[in-house]
Amino acid sequence: MPDGKPAGVRCIQLADDNRCKIFGRPERPAFCGGLQPSRDMCGDNREHAVRWLDELERATAPHN
Repeated sequence: MPDGKPAGVRCIQLADDNRCKIFGRPERPAFCGGLQPSRDMCGDNREHAVRWLDELERATAPHN
């Protein structure tokens, strides 16, 4: 996604199993590499983590 990933849009680098296709590669965006798992972010399940990431996207989306 050369212009960045818009909020609410699934990353094109996510495989069907939700793993990053470019993990550990130099073309992986610095933002993604900077995300460090934490209890607040991950919670106890995938649904919690997805809600957390959705909120992060909304909070950091540019306002038009």
